[in-house]
Amino acid sequence: MPMRTCLLGLLLSFSHSILFAAAPIPIKVVVVAMYEPGEDTGDAPGEYQYWVERAHLDHVLPLDAGYHHLRMNDDGVLAVLTGVATAKAAATIMALGLDPRFDLSHAYWLVAGIAGGDPADVSLGSAVWAHWVIDGDIAHEVDAREIPSDWPTGYVPLRKSTPYEEPVDAGYGETYELNPALAEWAYRLTKDTPLADSDAMREKRSHFEQAAAKRPPFVAMGDDLSASTFWHGRRMDEWANAWVRYYTGGKGNFMVTGMEDTGTLQSLTFLAHAGKMDLQRVLVLRTVSNYDRQPRELSAAENLADQHGRAYAAYLPSLEAAYRVGHTVVSELLAHWAQYERATPDAEKH
Repeated sequence: MPMRTCLLGLLLSFSHSILFAAAPIPIKVVVVAMYEPGEDTGDAPGEYQYWVERAHLDHVLPLDAGYHHLRMNDDGVLAVLTGVATAKAAATIMALGLDPRFDLSHAYWLVAGIAGGDPADVSLGSAVWAHWVIDGDIAHEVDAREIPSDWPTGYVPLRKSTPYEEPVDAGYGETYELNPALAEWAYRLTKDTPLADSDAMREKRSHFEQAAAKRPPFVAMGDDLSASTFWHGRRMDEWANAWVRYYTGGKGNFMVTGMEDTGTLQSLTFLAHAGKMDLQRVLVLRTVSNYDRQPRELSAAENLADQHGRAYAAYLPSLEAAYRVGHTVVSELLAHWAQYERATPDAEKH
């Protein structure tokens, strides 16, 4: 067979394959979970399992370039498990965003996971919708034993020489502002959601003096500090509050920690630049499994030693809250998809 005829045949075959290839699957909602200690179903749950079981995410789809396989249901909800910390989250979200099997151009993204909470603002089992997500890893650091006596912290913004030095420069991805109207809409839709409480949570709350810490679980709006370092203690809580205020020009109020969220948002930002998704359709929901600092009778080190994963008094209730509050939003989006596919929800309508 002449070479020219052979190449023409290959070209025609390739064109035919492209023409009749399956169209990308349109996705309505992507649920982003970070941590799962075992299997997707049937054992001790993490952030992924309740979504898989209760939202009937029965279709398993491989994601070889990411941390874990994907799950999907027949309603257009796709769930991804990123793995813990910003590096795994960024890599997994980028792998998903570039996957040609999916059309994510109209998808809403819901990050739903557990967190440490500031007892000045939230109680155990509470759920917080974020407006600002601030990175707590991009910085200089001086060891605590060498901090100058007039410094409030050993953390210094990158490219600065003293803590909280002005002017603020967030050029390395320190600051992400989510769509405030969408976050407000989600909060109004879910603010009266009943959240699980328990005797163990009430006992833990009794050791804290802050009024918010003593409340039963509730839904709030606040801000999220994302850092792969699992920090803990009163001094670090003071730093987190000041760090969020610094990078938001005093507009933000730190309430919850998250280890992955700036990695997720960095990849989503790049994907939005490439026209793969809409950055105005991103929600971050964090629920409080533990306080980020010690009660009055313990040191930070003693309290940290007492807090390991499922030993948190609000571990299961916080997983329940993440699903219950998040699923309310997902259900609303699906029920009125013809409207929300065209435009993001209007906060004033709820």
